[in-house]
Amino acid sequence: MKYPVPKKPSPSNTPSILPTSLANRGMQFEALINTTNEYYRQQNIAVIHKKPTPIHILHIANRGAESYIDKAFFEQPSTTDYNGVYRGKYIDFEAKETKNKTSFPLQNIHLHQIEHLRQITRHGGIGFLLVYFSLLTQVYLIDATDLCTFVDEHPRSSLPLEWVKEKGTIVPFGYQAAVNYLAVVDQRYFG
Repeated sequence: MKYPVPKKPSPSNTPSILPTSLANRGMQFEALINTTNEYYRQQNIAVIHKKPTPIHILHIANRGAESYIDKAFFEQPSTTDYNGVYRGKYIDFEAKETKNKTSFPLQNIHLHQIEHLRQITRHGGIGFLLVYFSLLTQVYLIDATDLCTFVDEHPRSSLPLEWVKEKGTIVPFGYQAAVNYLAVVDQRYFG
């Protein structure tokens, strides 16, 4: 009797958190968040989407049957990466990755993004920053209010890892919800 041999997952089908190059650093983390958000939508848990970056198209080139954007520029600075609704509350967050083991460089998040998160919390929404320390394989959720307070009070160029561990909450990795940040949102905001 011939039993079926289980297939090994191919590298392209296996979710990987570690980026393969600087060119796509953060893209795999973003892909995991997108997969997580898709799971949340399919299970009717939350509706959270990646925001498109607003661009102004200057020229579209044609190459045979294919058309592509040849020239474009950003219309305005983008706000944050993701927004949506969870348990009746508006959620808005930025997701960033760092290879640094001891801190998160604040140059990775723009001042207008911090101000946007400040406005979200001021109006009763849930705002936060997800930081993936890729060499430590850890993701932290940092509340927007804590982030804004740090930026206002400290003339430093980075969030020290010890501060992140103290103020942030580690986000669990999961099977279906790869980066299960809503588990932390439940804990921190809905207690």
